[in-house]
Amino acid sequence: MAKKRKIIAAGVLLVSVHLAILLAGFVAPADPAAQNREFPFAPPTRLHFVDSRGHLHLRPFIYQWTTRPDSFNEYQESQEREFPVQFFVSGVAYRIAGIFACHTHLFGVEAPAQIFLAGTDNYGRDQFSRILDGGQISVAAGILATLISLVLGSLVGCIAGFYGKWIDESAMRFAELFLVLPWLYLLFAVRAFLPLHISPTQAFLLLIGIIGTIGWARPARLIRGIVLSARKQNYVAASRGFGASDAYIIRRHILPHTYGLLLTQAALLVPQYILAEVTLSFFGLGLSEPKPSWGNLLANLQQYNVLISYWWMSLPALALIVVSLGYLSVANAFHERLQSVSI
Repeated sequence: MAKKRKIIAAGVLLVSVHLAILLAGFVAPADPAAQNREFPFAPPTRLHFVDSRGHLHLRPFIYQWTTRPDSFNEYQESQEREFPVQFFVSGVAYRIAGIFACHTHLFGVEAPAQIFLAGTDNYGRDQFSRILDGGQISVAAGILATLISLVLGSLVGCIAGFYGKWIDESAMRFAELFLVLPWLYLLFAVRAFLPLHISPTQAFLLLIGIIGTIGWARPARLIRGIVLSARKQNYVAASRGFGASDAYIIRRHILPHTYGLLLTQAALLVPQYILAEVTLSFFGLGLSEPKPSWGNLLANLQQYNVLISYWWMSLPALALIVVSLGYLSVANAFHERLQSVSI
C-alpha cells in the first residue's frame, strides 16, 4: 500500500508540473519575451493579505514595485494602492500546445501594476513566464530524446537477444563502446562540429538527435537480457512449431516482457536527458536567446554579480530539481514493483 501511495504521489506531481508546462501560456501571467526596461532584476512580487492600514483582505493583492531614489536596481513597494490578484483574466495572445489561440490567463493584476512571481531578468522579462515557457523546450527535449534511445535500444536489444550468435556479439561490442565513452564530453565534441548559427528549431532537433542517439546502449543491453530469457520459454517454442514468423513471436511473446523495463528506463532517462539539454544550453551549445530553455536561463548565473545579488535567477534550477525528483521517484516505484512481481 505504501508503494502504491508513493507512485501515486510522484505521478500526481509529474502530471501537475507537465500540465503547467504544457499550458505555459495560460498559467504564465505575461509574455515571456516581453521586456520591461523599467524593472531590470526586479525581485519576486510579494503577495499580501493585510494592507498598510492593518485591514485584512480575503483576496490576495500586491503593491507595485517602484525604483528607490538614487539607487541602481533597488526597489520598494508603493503602498498608495492595492492591486488584487484576479483569476481568469484576458491578456496577451498565446497558443496552447502551439495550436489553439487563446487570450485567457490563469491570474493577473490590473494595469499599470505587474506581477513577477519569480522576479525579472536583466531585460525586465518575467522569470516565472520564462521558466514555464523554457520548460516546454527542456522537458520536450528529454522526452523525445528518451523515445529515440528506447526505440533504438529496443530494436538492437531484441535483434541481438533473439538471434544471438555473431549478431549478438557484434551488437553488444558496439554497445560497450558507447557505454565506456564519457557522454558529457561526447556531447560537447559532437555539438562543436555542428554549425553554431542555426535557427531555434534546428538547434532543438539537433539536441534531440545528439542526446537520443548517444544513450541507446544501456537499454539495449537490458532488453537483450530479457529477450534471451523469454525466447527459451515453452510457449515461444510452441508458437514456432505452429509456424509463427519471427516478427510475430517478437511482437506477441517477447516484447510484452520488456514493457516494465522500458517504463523504468524512460523514467530514469528523461531527467538525465533534460539535464543534458540544460548543460549544453548553459554553455551556449544548445538553444540560444531569445527562445528560453532552462539551460540558457541558468546561463545568466555565469556572471558573478548576478549569482551573488539576484537569488531568483537560480529558480530554473529548482524547477529542474522538482522534475528530476519526480521522475526518479516514479522510476524507483516501478523498479520496486517489478522486483515484487518477479519474487
